[in-house]
Amino acid sequence: MSELSGIAILGVFVADTTYRTARLPAWGETLLGAGFVLGPGGKGSNQAVAAGRLGAEVRFLSRLGADAFGEMAQAVWREAGVTPCVETVADEATGAACILVDDARGENAIIISPGAAAGITPALIEARRADIARSRVVMTQLEQPLDAARRFLEIGRAAGAVTILNPAPAAQLDAALIGLCDYVTPNETEAEMLTGVPVSGVEGAREAAEVLLRRGAKAVIVTLGAAGALYHDADASLVVPAFEPGAVVETTGAGDAFNGAFATALAEGAEPVDAVRFGCAAAALSVSRPGAAASMPRRAEVERLLA
Repeated sequence: MSELSGIAILGVFVADTTYRTARLPAWGETLLGAGFVLGPGGKGSNQAVAAGRLGAEVRFLSRLGADAFGEMAQAVWREAGVTPCVETVADEATGAACILVDDARGENAIIISPGAAAGITPALIEARRADIARSRVVMTQLEQPLDAARRFLEIGRAAGAVTILNPAPAAQLDAALIGLCDYVTPNETEAEMLTGVPVSGVEGAREAAEVLLRRGAKAVIVTLGAAGALYHDADASLVVPAFEPGAVVETTGAGDAFNGAFATALAEGAEPVDAVRFGCAAAALSVSRPGAAASMPRRAEVERLLA
């Protein structure tokens, strides 16, 4: 483990098109929006930016189109200090997402089209084996094809890395894949979809986490929004409280801030519960400002909040 360093993240970049409205529209209804923003997004990319801004050595594996959105991706990674390990293709578009933000409640609904990233294959992962195998922590989500995520985790596990799966968007996962994961980090909705256990609070989250442990995960962190996060493994089960940074502006990207910060702390050798606390602080800061990648905090901000 001592020879491993940094974080490898497999995921998707998309250009976020964010529309702010007084409320979400019904099917067939047209609303006038209160604002529009174009910016960088995609869960994997957001998590890489979060970790990079916190000072981690980050390698991001993905696939882009040779277009303006692909140029946006490269620019945001440069700003965050993220090393791209990316295949760029001329005949496919970079992904995009439509984000509807309810101004009254600060909540959101999202549609994602991964574009070129839908072509991430196990072969592409194999081509980046060296970047994965030298990482202390490897983390992925489920916006790219599942077989690629599986191969990524297999390589990380074989190399001795800490493996993290953020199962978003939720999908049916077999025990063999879950068994590759040191940490599974769903939110309440994803935990319920993964396990079939109703999750509307701590006890439901704990029951769902126990199901995932039985399926092979070594530990489960269920993020609980304003209630913080549940850490659950074979020996401990406790809630790490959320932080109060101020008014909630937008929840887009909060889970990505948590995961990027959690991975960063683990890569630095933190104990798991301390890493969860670090993640909760980063998530709290991210919801106090608009945007996805744009909302990811810097290290000094997180340390001030922790202090």
